[in-house]
Amino acid sequence: MPIASISLRSLALAGSLALAVSSSALAIGDESDETKPPPKTETTTKCAGGKVWDAKRKECVVPKKNSFNDDELYKAAREFAYAGQYDNALTVLQLARNQNDPRILNYLGYANRKAGRMELGMSYYRKALQADDNYILARSYMGQALVEQGDVQGARVQLVEIRDRGGEQTWAYRSLLQALNGYRTY
Repeated sequence: MPIASISLRSLALAGSLALAVSSSALAIGDESDETKPPPKTETTTKCAGGKVWDAKRKECVVPKKNSFNDDELYKAAREFAYAGQYDNALTVLQLARNQNDPRILNYLGYANRKAGRMELGMSYYRKALQADDNYILARSYMGQALVEQGDVQGARVQLVEIRDRGGEQTWAYRSLLQALNGYRTY
């Protein structure tokens, strides 16, 4: 077999392998994208009245500051917010011990914005970004709020910030891009 044909076959095989590896890496990246909407749990599928699923007790409970850590409260609040239960999300977020956590501030912004309190929501997004200017989800939600307010240029600035901070392959980037293109987002 001529050397040139071996080299071409090797090159084609290497190219196919690189494409397969990069495709699987992209799929893994999509699965681990923490900016994606949260999965539904018992909190929104079984519990009612603002109760939160307690995995240890295996029942719905009224959330209290001493019964859940901030990560658990954050996850429950995200789930409430995405389910349209903004007041429940706000109640849970107020229980977090670290009220300066950018994640808590961001979802205080999101829940208030979605509940119709746009300026209050925007103030929380700004606080989240003061705490962590690389927090791309806060930039995405702020950008979506800016689109809702008609400030397309301000939203584009947030999109560029997300891209420049390495977030171009994330749900946060795609969601804001869709909002800029006229699609309803979060």
